[in-house]
Amino acid sequence: MTCQVKVLPSGHTFAVEDHETILDAALRHSVGLPYGCRDGACGACKGKVVEGQIEQGAHQAKALSEQEAAQGLALFCCAKPQGDVTIEVREVTGVGDIQIKTLPCRVESIEKVHDVAILKLKLPVSERLQFRAGQYIDILMRDGKKRSFSIANAPHDDAFIELHIRNQPGGSFSEYVFNTMKEREIMRFKGPMGTFFLREDSDKPIIFIASGTGFAPIKGIIEHAIYSGINRPMVMYWGARTKADLYMAELAGSWQQQLPGFSFIPVLSEALPEDNWVGRTGFVHQAVLDDFDDLSGYQVYACGAPVMVEAAHTSFTGSRGLPEDEFFSDAFFLSKDMKGANPS
Repeated sequence: MTCQVKVLPSGHTFAVEDHETILDAALRHSVGLPYGCRDGACGACKGKVVEGQIEQGAHQAKALSEQEAAQGLALFCCAKPQGDVTIEVREVTGVGDIQIKTLPCRVESIEKVHDVAILKLKLPVSERLQFRAGQYIDILMRDGKKRSFSIANAPHDDAFIELHIRNQPGGSFSEYVFNTMKEREIMRFKGPMGTFFLREDSDKPIIFIASGTGFAPIKGIIEHAIYSGINRPMVMYWGARTKADLYMAELAGSWQQQLPGFSFIPVLSEALPEDNWVGRTGFVHQAVLDDFDDLSGYQVYACGAPVMVEAAHTSFTGSRGLPEDEFFSDAFFLSKDMKGANPS
Protein backbone atom coordinates (compact mmCIF):
# COMPACT_ATOMS: atom_id res chain seq x y z
CA MET A 1 0.00 0.00 0.00
CA THR A 2 1.26 3.46 -0.92
CA CYS A 3 0.50 6.26 1.54
CA GLN A 4 0.65 10.00 1.00
CA VAL A 5 2.41 12.33 3.40
CA LYS A 6 1.74 16.06 3.47
CA VAL A 7 4.26 18.32 5.18
CA LEU A 8 3.24 21.51 6.96
CA PRO A 9 3.83 24.39 6.70
CA SER A 10 5.47 23.92 3.27
CA GLY A 11 2.64 21.93 1.71
CA HIS A 12 5.06 19.44 0.13
CA THR A 13 3.62 15.99 -0.49
CA PHE A 14 5.28 12.64 -1.24
CA ALA A 15 4.43 8.96 -1.44
CA VAL A 16 5.64 6.35 1.04
CA GLU A 17 5.89 2.68 0.04
CA ASP A 18 5.22 -0.20 2.43
CA HIS A 19 8.88 -0.88 3.18
CA GLU A 20 9.82 2.77 3.78
CA THR A 21 9.94 5.04 6.77
CA ILE A 22 8.67 8.58 6.34
CA LEU A 23 12.25 9.88 6.28
CA ASP A 24 13.38 7.30 3.72
CA ALA A 25 10.60 8.35 1.38
CA ALA A 26 11.25 12.04 1.96
CA LEU A 27 14.90 11.58 0.99
CA ARG A 28 13.87 9.62 -2.11
CA HIS A 29 11.60 12.49 -3.14
CA SER A 30 14.19 15.19 -2.26
CA VAL A 31 12.02 16.64 0.52
CA GLY A 32 14.27 18.24 3.13
CA LEU A 33 13.20 16.75 6.43
CA PRO A 34 15.82 17.28 9.16
CA TYR A 35 17.67 14.17 10.34
CA GLY A 36 20.86 12.88 11.89
CA CYS A 37 21.46 9.28 13.00
CA ARG A 38 18.51 7.71 11.10
CA ASP A 39 18.20 5.15 13.88
CA GLY A 40 15.93 6.67 16.53
CA ALA A 41 18.68 7.94 18.78
CA CYS A 42 19.37 11.62 18.20
CA GLY A 43 15.91 13.17 17.87
CA ALA A 44 16.89 15.45 14.98
CA CYS A 45 14.00 14.21 12.82
CA LYS A 46 11.33 14.83 15.45
CA GLY A 47 8.07 16.41 14.29
CA LYS A 48 4.35 16.37 14.90
CA VAL A 49 1.72 14.10 13.39
CA VAL A 50 -1.19 16.45 12.69
CA GLU A 51 -3.56 14.01 10.98
CA GLY A 52 -3.53 10.26 10.47
CA GLN A 53 -1.76 7.41 12.23
CA ILE A 54 1.84 6.21 12.23
CA GLU A 55 3.63 3.14 13.56
CA GLN A 56 6.56 4.35 15.64
CA GLY A 57 9.54 2.05 15.34
CA ALA A 58 12.18 1.22 17.96
CA HIS A 59 13.96 4.26 19.36
CA GLN A 60 15.75 5.58 22.40
CA ALA A 61 13.60 7.18 25.09
CA LYS A 62 15.80 10.27 25.26
CA ALA A 63 15.07 10.92 21.57
CA LEU A 64 11.28 10.62 22.00
CA SER A 65 9.72 10.35 25.45
CA GLU A 66 6.34 8.75 26.19
CA GLN A 67 5.00 12.20 27.01
CA GLU A 68 6.13 13.58 23.65
CA ALA A 69 4.61 10.63 21.81
CA ALA A 70 1.31 11.21 23.65
CA GLN A 71 1.41 14.81 22.40
CA GLY A 72 1.57 13.59 18.80
CA LEU A 73 5.32 13.91 18.25
CA ALA A 74 7.17 11.25 16.27
CA LEU A 75 10.61 10.33 14.99
CA PHE A 76 10.23 10.20 11.23
CA CYS A 77 13.42 8.19 10.70
CA CYS A 78 11.73 5.15 12.24
CA ALA A 79 8.02 5.91 11.73
CA LYS A 80 5.82 4.32 9.06
CA PRO A 81 2.44 5.78 8.06
CA GLN A 82 -0.69 3.70 8.55
CA GLY A 83 -2.59 5.44 5.78
CA ASP A 84 -2.34 9.04 4.58
CA VAL A 85 -0.85 11.41 7.15
CA THR A 86 -0.13 15.09 7.61
CA ILE A 87 2.98 16.02 9.54
CA GLU A 88 4.41 19.30 10.80
CA VAL A 89 8.18 19.77 10.79
CA ARG A 90 10.68 22.50 9.96
CA GLU A 91 12.20 21.57 6.61
CA VAL A 92 15.84 22.21 5.75
CA THR A 93 16.24 24.37 2.66
CA GLY A 94 18.43 22.94 -0.07
CA VAL A 95 19.07 19.52 1.47
CA GLY A 96 17.09 17.82 -1.28
CA ASP A 97 19.05 19.56 -4.04
CA ILE A 98 22.00 17.16 -3.80
CA GLN A 99 21.67 13.59 -5.04
CA ILE A 100 22.51 10.76 -2.65
CA LYS A 101 24.72 8.25 -4.49
CA THR A 102 26.30 4.88 -3.86
CA LEU A 103 29.86 5.00 -5.18
CA PRO A 104 33.12 3.05 -5.08
CA CYS A 105 36.24 4.70 -3.71
CA ARG A 106 39.91 3.88 -3.25
CA VAL A 107 41.88 4.43 -0.07
CA GLU A 108 44.42 7.02 -1.16
CA SER A 109 46.19 7.52 2.18
CA ILE A 110 45.99 6.63 5.87
CA GLU A 111 47.65 9.09 8.25
CA LYS A 112 47.62 8.21 11.94
CA VAL A 113 47.75 11.14 14.37
CA HIS A 114 47.68 10.03 18.02
CA ASP A 115 44.63 7.72 18.08
CA VAL A 116 42.90 9.16 15.03
CA ALA A 117 43.27 7.85 11.48
CA ILE A 118 42.85 10.49 8.78
CA LEU A 119 41.59 8.65 5.70
CA LYS A 120 41.59 10.17 2.24
CA LEU A 121 39.36 8.42 -0.25
CA LYS A 122 39.62 8.82 -4.02
CA LEU A 123 36.56 8.61 -6.26
CA PRO A 124 36.62 7.25 -9.82
CA VAL A 125 37.77 9.83 -12.38
CA SER A 126 34.29 10.00 -13.89
CA GLU A 127 32.55 10.70 -10.56
CA ARG A 128 32.25 13.68 -8.24
CA LEU A 129 30.50 13.84 -4.88
CA GLN A 130 28.47 16.97 -4.36
CA PHE A 131 27.92 17.70 -0.68
CA ARG A 132 27.46 20.45 1.88
CA ALA A 133 30.26 21.03 4.34
CA GLY A 134 29.43 19.12 7.53
CA GLN A 135 27.48 16.23 5.97
CA TYR A 136 28.51 12.59 6.30
CA ILE A 137 28.77 9.36 4.31
CA ASP A 138 27.95 5.74 5.11
CA ILE A 139 30.79 3.28 4.53
CA LEU A 140 29.10 0.10 3.25
CA MET A 141 30.76 -2.98 4.69
CA ARG A 142 30.91 -6.42 3.13
CA ASP A 143 28.72 -7.89 5.89
CA GLY A 144 25.89 -5.53 4.97
CA LYS A 145 26.41 -3.19 7.90
CA LYS A 146 27.31 0.46 7.60
CA ARG A 147 29.62 2.82 9.46
CA SER A 148 28.96 6.54 9.17
CA PHE A 149 31.60 9.26 9.26
CA SER A 150 31.52 13.02 8.79
CA ILE A 151 33.24 14.51 5.77
CA ALA A 152 36.12 16.58 7.09
CA ASN A 153 36.97 18.52 3.92
CA ALA A 154 35.09 21.40 2.29
CA PRO A 155 33.18 20.91 -0.98
CA HIS A 156 35.61 23.03 -3.02
CA ASP A 157 38.51 20.79 -1.94
CA ASP A 158 37.06 17.59 -3.33
CA ALA A 159 40.03 15.78 -4.84
CA PHE A 160 39.59 13.35 -1.93
CA ILE A 161 36.99 12.63 0.74
CA GLU A 162 38.60 13.08 4.15
CA LEU A 163 37.38 11.12 7.19
CA HIS A 164 38.62 11.19 10.80
CA ILE A 165 38.31 7.80 12.54
CA ARG A 166 39.19 7.35 16.19
CA ASN A 167 40.69 4.02 17.25
CA GLN A 168 38.01 2.58 19.50
CA PRO A 169 39.16 -0.52 21.46
CA GLY A 170 36.96 -3.43 20.43
CA GLY A 171 35.55 -1.53 17.49
CA SER A 172 35.68 -3.88 14.50
CA PHE A 173 35.87 -1.18 11.82
CA SER A 174 38.20 1.22 13.61
CA GLU A 175 40.56 -1.65 14.50
CA TYR A 176 40.44 -2.74 10.86
CA VAL A 177 41.40 0.77 9.76
CA PHE A 178 44.31 0.93 12.20
CA ASN A 179 45.62 -2.62 11.87
CA THR A 180 44.63 -4.08 8.51
CA MET A 181 43.51 -1.48 5.98
CA LYS A 182 45.95 -0.83 3.14
CA GLU A 183 46.30 2.02 0.69
CA ARG A 184 44.64 1.43 -2.69
CA GLU A 185 41.97 -0.75 -1.07
CA ILE A 186 38.53 -0.43 -2.69
CA MET A 187 35.42 0.35 -0.63
CA ARG A 188 31.88 1.52 -1.30
CA PHE A 189 29.93 4.29 0.36
CA LYS A 190 26.57 6.06 0.21
CA GLY A 191 26.10 9.78 0.62
CA PRO A 192 26.05 12.59 1.29
CA MET A 193 23.77 12.40 4.33
CA GLY A 194 22.66 14.67 7.14
CA THR A 195 21.43 18.20 7.79
CA PHE A 196 24.39 19.41 9.85
CA PHE A 197 25.71 22.21 7.66
CA LEU A 198 26.07 25.98 7.79
CA ARG A 199 22.87 28.00 7.35
CA GLU A 200 24.27 30.65 5.02
CA ASP A 201 21.06 32.68 4.88
CA SER A 202 21.80 34.05 8.38
CA ASP A 203 24.21 36.77 9.44
CA LYS A 204 24.21 35.82 13.14
CA PRO A 205 27.52 35.18 14.90
CA ILE A 206 28.36 31.50 15.29
CA ILE A 207 29.57 29.33 18.16
CA PHE A 208 31.01 25.97 17.14
CA ILE A 209 31.43 23.39 19.89
CA ALA A 210 33.15 20.07 19.24
CA SER A 211 34.29 17.12 21.31
CA GLY A 212 36.84 14.61 20.02
CA THR A 213 36.44 13.84 16.33
CA GLY A 214 33.34 16.03 16.31
CA PHE A 215 35.99 18.42 15.04
CA ALA A 216 35.81 16.78 11.59
CA PRO A 217 32.57 18.27 10.16
CA ILE A 218 33.27 21.61 11.82
CA LYS A 219 36.65 21.63 10.06
CA GLY A 220 34.83 21.24 6.75
CA ILE A 221 32.39 24.04 7.59
CA ILE A 222 35.11 26.49 8.64
CA GLU A 223 37.26 25.74 5.59
CA HIS A 224 34.17 26.35 3.46
CA ALA A 225 33.62 29.68 5.24
CA ILE A 226 37.23 30.72 4.57
CA TYR A 227 36.97 29.78 0.89
CA SER A 228 33.57 31.46 0.45
CA GLY A 229 34.53 34.71 2.22
CA ILE A 230 31.92 34.29 4.96
CA ASN A 231 32.96 36.82 7.58
CA ARG A 232 30.42 36.30 10.34
CA PRO A 233 31.99 36.38 13.82
CA MET A 234 32.85 32.79 14.79
CA VAL A 235 34.34 31.09 17.82
CA MET A 236 35.18 27.39 17.99
CA TYR A 237 35.48 25.51 21.28
CA TRP A 238 37.15 22.10 20.94
CA GLY A 239 36.94 19.84 23.97
CA ALA A 240 39.25 16.87 24.54
CA ARG A 241 40.72 14.92 27.42
CA THR A 242 44.43 15.56 26.89
CA LYS A 243 46.55 17.78 24.69
CA ALA A 244 47.32 14.91 22.31
CA ASP A 245 43.59 14.44 21.69
CA LEU A 246 43.54 17.86 19.99
CA TYR A 247 44.97 16.09 16.98
CA MET A 248 44.78 19.09 14.60
CA ALA A 249 45.18 21.97 17.05
CA GLU A 250 47.81 23.71 14.92
CA LEU A 251 45.46 23.77 11.92
CA ALA A 252 42.58 25.10 14.04
CA GLY A 253 44.83 27.82 15.42
CA SER A 254 45.88 28.86 11.91
CA TRP A 255 42.29 29.73 11.01
CA GLN A 256 42.56 32.74 13.33
CA GLN A 257 44.90 34.30 10.76
CA GLN A 258 42.79 33.30 7.75
CA LEU A 259 39.29 34.20 8.89
CA PRO A 260 38.54 37.66 10.32
CA GLY A 261 36.60 37.48 13.56
CA PHE A 262 37.42 33.81 14.20
CA SER A 263 38.68 32.54 17.57
CA PHE A 264 39.81 29.06 18.61
CA ILE A 265 39.46 27.99 22.25
CA PRO A 266 40.72 24.49 23.15
CA VAL A 267 39.43 22.98 26.41
CA LEU A 268 40.93 19.96 28.21
CA SER A 269 39.03 17.89 30.77
CA GLU A 270 41.87 15.59 31.90
CA ALA A 271 45.12 17.41 31.12
CA LEU A 272 48.23 15.37 31.95
CA PRO A 273 51.14 16.77 33.96
CA GLU A 274 53.37 16.44 30.89
CA ASP A 275 50.91 18.54 28.88
CA ASN A 276 52.02 21.64 30.81
CA TRP A 277 48.55 22.95 30.00
CA VAL A 278 47.83 26.61 30.78
CA GLY A 279 44.63 26.88 28.73
CA ARG A 280 40.97 26.31 29.58
CA THR A 281 39.94 23.21 31.51
CA GLY A 282 36.72 21.40 32.38
CA PHE A 283 33.71 20.53 30.24
CA VAL A 284 33.67 22.22 26.85
CA HIS A 285 30.01 23.32 27.04
CA GLN A 286 30.71 24.90 30.43
CA ALA A 287 33.44 27.02 28.83
CA VAL A 288 30.79 28.48 26.53
CA LEU A 289 28.50 29.16 29.48
CA ASP A 290 31.36 30.88 31.29
CA ASP A 291 31.97 33.16 28.30
CA PHE A 292 28.41 34.00 27.22
CA ASP A 293 25.57 35.25 29.42
CA ASP A 294 23.16 35.70 26.50
CA LEU A 295 23.02 33.51 23.37
CA SER A 296 19.74 34.87 22.04
CA GLY A 297 21.44 36.45 19.03
CA TYR A 298 23.66 33.48 18.09
CA GLN A 299 23.66 30.26 16.12
CA VAL A 300 25.30 27.20 17.71
CA TYR A 301 26.68 24.18 15.86
CA ALA A 302 27.52 21.29 18.22
CA CYS A 303 29.11 18.01 17.20
CA GLY A 304 30.57 15.07 19.10
CA ALA A 305 29.63 12.94 22.08
CA PRO A 306 25.87 12.78 22.79
CA VAL A 307 26.36 13.79 26.44
CA MET A 308 28.08 16.99 25.34
CA VAL A 309 25.50 17.79 22.66
CA GLU A 310 22.63 17.19 25.09
CA ALA A 311 24.22 19.27 27.85
CA ALA A 312 24.91 22.10 25.43
CA HIS A 313 21.35 22.07 24.07
CA THR A 314 19.75 22.02 27.51
CA SER A 315 21.87 24.78 29.00
CA PHE A 316 22.13 27.03 25.94
CA THR A 317 18.39 27.02 25.15
CA GLY A 318 17.53 27.18 28.83
CA SER A 319 19.63 29.55 30.90
CA ARG A 320 21.23 31.40 27.99
CA GLY A 321 18.20 32.07 25.77
CA LEU A 322 19.40 30.43 22.55
CA PRO A 323 16.40 29.94 20.22
CA GLU A 324 15.61 26.26 19.68
CA ASP A 325 15.79 26.66 15.92
CA GLU A 326 19.30 28.14 16.09
CA PHE A 327 20.85 25.04 17.68
CA PHE A 328 22.21 22.60 15.08
CA SER A 329 23.78 19.35 16.16
CA ASP A 330 25.29 16.07 15.11
CA ALA A 331 25.69 13.62 17.99
CA PHE A 332 28.14 10.75 17.51
CA PHE A 333 26.54 7.58 18.79
CA LEU A 334 28.44 4.34 19.35
CA SER A 335 25.71 1.88 18.45
CA LYS A 336 26.65 -0.71 15.86
CA ASP A 337 24.72 0.75 12.94
CA MET A 338 24.75 4.39 13.90
CA LYS A 339 26.77 7.39 12.98
CA GLY A 340 29.60 7.84 15.42
CA ALA A 341 33.05 9.16 16.09
CA ASN A 342 34.06 5.78 17.48
CA PRO A 343 31.84 3.22 15.79
CA SER A 344 32.30 -0.43 16.63
